[in-house]
Amino acid sequence: MANQRHYTPADKLLMQVNSALRTLLPFSGSPYRVSPAKTFADAELTEQESKHVAGLMRINHTGEVCAQALYQGQALTAKLPEVREAMEKAAEEEIDHLAWCEERVRELGQKPSILNPLFYGLSFGMGAAAGLISDRLSLGFVAAVEDQVCRHLDEHLEQLPTDDEKSRAILEQMRVDEEKHSTNAIAAGGFKFPTPVKMGMTLLSKVMTKTTYRI
Repeated sequence: MANQRHYTPADKLLMQVNSALRTLLPFSGSPYRVSPAKTFADAELTEQESKHVAGLMRINHTGEVCAQALYQGQALTAKLPEVREAMEKAAEEEIDHLAWCEERVRELGQKPSILNPLFYGLSFGMGAAAGLISDRLSLGFVAAVEDQVCRHLDEHLEQLPTDDEKSRAILEQMRVDEEKHSTNAIAAGGFKFPTPVKMGMTLLSKVMTKTTYRI
């Protein structure tokens, strides 16, 4: 198309830097949707409950940092325009989750993980590598990651204090969105990862969650 813009390598670099800053700097990711937590009042949590919920939400925030990096890396190396656009759209939707989780962590008197820049870099590299290999593998990687996220969210929902409706509302909406991303990725032709690969991803995920729960 005549009006389609072609980005130079410098343009693309600046766009990636901007995406990284929007992800990693405090309060820099503006959500497109209002947080589901806004409709609920604060629960009276004990100090121990508050710290535990903050740890869970910190894990989810780091997961969203990784999701942003993954999608941006894949969008950078995607071969088909429609795949690139799908990755960029998914990244936009994940910004909501990123902002909601950060807000909740800070409401509970805690801060996001200091290791987020490290996890961002690793996830960006994996996403870019998957995109370089093939769009089908890249889409399959999205589906596999989102399936992992859904399992984590299910576990966290079970651990939340009954009265903490704010955190529950956030995680439940995230669960709906993440499942949609996984389904869409497979429907778009994503490769279904074999069980051994998924088990390896689960082990890596557990290392990340144990680390970011407190740091």
